Amino acid sequence: MAPRLKEKFINEITPAMMKRFEYSSVMQVPKVTKIVVNKGIGAAVADKKLVDVGVEELSTITGQRAVATKAKNSISNFKLREGMPIGARVTLRGERMYEFLDRLLNIALPRVRDFRGVKDKGFDGRGNYTLGVKEQIIFPEISIDKVNKITGMDITFVTSANSDEEAFELLKAFGMPFATGKK
Repeated sequence: MAPRLKEKFINEITPAMMKRFEYSSVMQVPKVTKIVVNKGIGAAVADKKLVDVGVEELSTITGQRAVATKAKNSISNFKLREGMPIGARVTLRGERMYEFLDRLLNIALPRVRDFRGVKDKGFDGRGNYTLGVKEQIIFPEISIDKVNKITGMDITFVTSANSDEEAFELLKAFGMPFATGKK
């Protein structure tokens, strides 16, 4: 069975976007190509086990195995050497991407304290949107009792949109709760 948001994209969002932006072909309609979840773990310089904990948390949240990211450069002030693990990331595509997007929009974001919507300032000019999450405990997969340190993560939505306006309308159609009504 196809994910709920994928069916919504095909049946509702695509015709609405074609009408709104006057596309001549269905292939011109922008779509979310991938979602990248990235987590920097700065304290991993002192304790290598924190990277393993971060990889496990991201794997639990996304449903796909995360990989540890390594430092590209040595920075002596931070006691960081090239090649040391300092974070974790996972790239979601296809059905897992739609399932994660559905859980993020309908379960996780409403659990954020004092939530008034996400800012619309995270667009990069090429139709991609990045959202910062301050606490990993907003996801129901994470047990609060087992968390020893609350950390945040960046979630990047990579779209095939040509402009930020198209990407904004696409994410808004999926149900992204933007704080302002207009971009």
